[in-house]
This record gives sequence, C-alpha cells and structure tokens, in this order.
Amino acid sequence: MEDLSWPAIIGRVIWQFWPVWAALAVTFMLSMRYKRRLGLYGKLFDSSVGMIGFALVMFWAFTALFAHLIITHDPLTQLSGLKNALPGAALPAPGENSYPWYLFGGDSRARDVFSRMVMGARDVLKIAPAATLFAFMVGITLGLPAGYFAGRFDTLLSFLANLVLAFPVILLFYLLVTPEIVATGIPVYFAAVLFLFPVVFLAVLFQSRFRTDPAKRNLYVGLVLVFGLWAYSGLAFNADPTGLWAMDPNLLNVFVSVVFVNSPGVFRIVRGLVMDIKARDYVAAGQTRGESPWYIMLWEILPNARGPLIVDFCLRIGYTTILLGTLGFFGLGVSPESPDWGSTINDGRKLLGIYPHAAVVPALALMSLVLGLNLLADGLREESLKD
Repeated sequence: MEDLSWPAIIGRVIWQFWPVWAALAVTFMLSMRYKRRLGLYGKLFDSSVGMIGFALVMFWAFTALFAHLIITHDPLTQLSGLKNALPGAALPAPGENSYPWYLFGGDSRARDVFSRMVMGARDVLKIAPAATLFAFMVGITLGLPAGYFAGRFDTLLSFLANLVLAFPVILLFYLLVTPEIVATGIPVYFAAVLFLFPVVFLAVLFQSRFRTDPAKRNLYVGLVLVFGLWAYSGLAFNADPTGLWAMDPNLLNVFVSVVFVNSPGVFRIVRGLVMDIKARDYVAAGQTRGESPWYIMLWEILPNARGPLIVDFCLRIGYTTILLGTLGFFGLGVSPESPDWGSTINDGRKLLGIYPHAAVVPALALMSLVLGLNLLADGLREESLKD
C-alpha cells in the first residue's frame, strides 16, 4: 500500500465528511426556504457574515454528531510503525476492515491525528454550549432581580461579581481544576449551588406565567421539580440510582469551572439590560395591570433583551472553547488521553519544528470553530439591530 499524495488526502478527507455535507445541505435548504417564518434565526440568512459563521459552527456541530461515522481509526489506538507518520502514511499491515491510511498522519504516540481531530470536536461541543447555557441561567436568575429591584441586593451581588471578574480568568479557571483544589471538594460544593439555578429558573418561569391557572402551574412546576431535582442529584452528587444522570469527576470539575467563571459576566450584562429596559412604557403598563415582578422580569423584560444575550451566548461559547483548549494544553482537561484539541496540540508541540501536522491540524480546527462563533455573533448582532 502506497502513501497518499496531497490531492488524494484532500479528496479522501472531503469524502469522510459526507454526513456533514449532507446535513449542512438539508439545514441550509430548509432554513432558506422558511427563513421568513423563523424570526431572528431566519434573518441570519440575510447576512453573508452570519451565514459563513453559521456554516462553520454547524460544520463542527455535525462533525461532533456524526463523529463515529467520520473517523477512520479509534482515536486512542496506537499502531506500530506510525509514530509521527506524515499525512497520507499507509498502514504497514492493514487489517481486512481497517482504513489503510492515516489521512493527517500520526502523532508522537502513533495515534491517528485525523480521528483525534474529529473526536475532539465532540469533546469540545459536549461541554462548551451546555456549560455556557448553565452560566446564562445563573446570570439571568440573579441579574434580573438585581437590575429590577436595585438596592442592597444589587450592591451585594455586583460586588461579588466584580470580585470574580477582577481575578484573571485563565488563572482562575486553571486554579479551579488543579488536583489540590479538587481534593478539597470545592468543585462539588460549587456544583451543589450552581446546578440548582436551572431548576429555580424554570420553576419561577412557569410559576409566574401560569399563576392565574393553578392546574397548568402545578403541572409544569411539578414536572420541573421532579425531573430537575432528579437530574440535579445525578449531575451534582452522582446520586441518581438509574445512572441516567451522571458526570465523570474530571468532567464535573471542568463543567463547574466554566459555569462559575462565566456567570458573573452574564450577570453584569443582564443587570445592565434590565436597568435600561425597566423604564420602558410596556413595563409600566405591566405594573399598572398588577402583574407580579417576576412575570414582568421573565415575560416582559427578558424577551426584549434577547438580541444582546444571544450574541453574547455565541461569543461566550467561543471564549469557553479557548479556555477548554488552554486547560487541555496544560494537561488539566477532561482526561490525559482525551482527544480534545488542547491536549492534542500539547502532544504535537514538542516536535513542532519537525512534524508540524500533529499540532497544526487541531489548532486549525479550534481556530475555525471560534472564528465561526465570532462571525455568527456578528451576523446576529447586525440583524438584531434592525428589529
């Protein structure tokens, strides 16, 4: 079996991503067809910058989803004779059902760089969006009453938020996942507090919306409490007897760190938006109707602040992706053998001058995802300003 030339490598890489191309084609076709019915998402397709960003983000999202169909080798398997193999290197003795080449070469441990890059997308997108969503629920739950009621409550929360924001983010993130801090149990204590906020947010959301309809209120709030506390017990304390809700300790440390680091920034944004919007006429009309403060905050103010929050959500996922890559680079990621991009870059940097492919490939993947998120945020900001 001969090694592949660069045109052959590119052709085979493109073919390996066929599920992604198919999913992108269907997504764009349906989105363009019904864009006038899809609100802000549909308007995104009127912005060329937004479309490019959306395409890059969805490329990696679909790559993570279909990773098991795209990879050519197990990302953890080491094959003899392929240590630091160049891109397109042929396997010395390929098996009957094994892929005969390392498309992007091998790393210093003879693992397939292409497959590790693909599976690395799954590791990143498994943490960054979910942790950012949790951070937003924490920030929104605290930022709404702080901006609406002001007073001593706002002063206290703003002081705590400024205290966290005053600390260098990467250093704070680094400290929260070091073995010495983890051994104290601090991440578990943080999880016990932070993971409660989604349950509280959703319970208050339905309570305020259906307070005049006890039947619906009891149903929705009851479902939130049952399923929310079930998930909370498993994610925060690994106490779910069914095992459906569980989180590996290393993943929990990283997840909690992301939520803790991002929540103060979200709080500051939400607080500022609420202080501006609460002076609008429709808020005064809600107060005149006798609506509860939480109804006004969640169903009058929050929907009208969605534009800046959606933009910040996209940007914050990008920041989180970079932070996760930084942790992996320092060896503090999900696990030492994980194919996350930061760990892969760190493994490849030692021989960067001789075999650059092992570090350059995941670095380009990380850069393209963050670039896509930034372009998507720019497109959303551009279209939201037109509302």
